[in-house]
Amino acid sequence: MDEVRVFPIIITKNKDSSEYPYFVEIPDIDGMTEGKSVADAMKMAEDYIGTFSLENKLPESNTKLPRAEEGAVVTLVSVNVSEYKRKNDNRVVKKTISIPNYLNELGKENRINFSEVMTAALKKKLSV
Repeated sequence: MDEVRVFPIIITKNKDSSEYPYFVEIPDIDGMTEGKSVADAMKMAEDYIGTFSLENKLPESNTKLPRAEEGAVVTLVSVNVSEYKRKNDNRVVKKTISIPNYLNELGKENRINFSEVMTAALKKKLSV
């Protein structure tokens, strides 16, 4: 079952940048990012939360909107944490596999990178 989390964000005009005119605060995880538009700022907040979740435990979802200065946009963003991790968690894990000895010997003779071959085969099999 997918884990979807909701977090409040605060979007304000970024006076220090013309390339990224929107500044985003993510109070629940003490995060900050920027965006080229309000929609882009919201996407960047989702990505920030997803990236944060790869290495940190996320706090419980909070739908209580924080107070913000006048002119700020206060809204909620949702992140499917399970899906984000499936698509972006590129940590390498060690797996033990069994193959016939003759394939092992041929592979070593031909300097085959077994991890690379297994990764390619899994991607093909899983249509990734």
